[in-house]
Amino acid sequence: MIFERPKWMKDAACRGMDPDLFMPERGARRDVQQAVKACATCPVRLECLEYGRHERYGIWGGLSGKERRRLNFRAS
Repeated sequence: MIFERPKWMKDAACRGMDPDLFMPERGARRDVQQAVKACATCPVRLECLEYGRHERYGIWGGLSGKERRRLNFRAS
């Protein structure tokens, strides 16, 4: 099976960055801050947030899993 990335990913601010930065270990505050900083100026931040909305782990659209779960709860 071949994974086809969404077209918006080619415009992501994180393109070319270490993907591990966006999947930080628990308590790795510095990595989280770096990832969120990269997301802050991303032109496709909302698309990324929508794509990762139901992911449990990682930084998607500038939000952690806990922040995304809180956002999903309010939206329901």
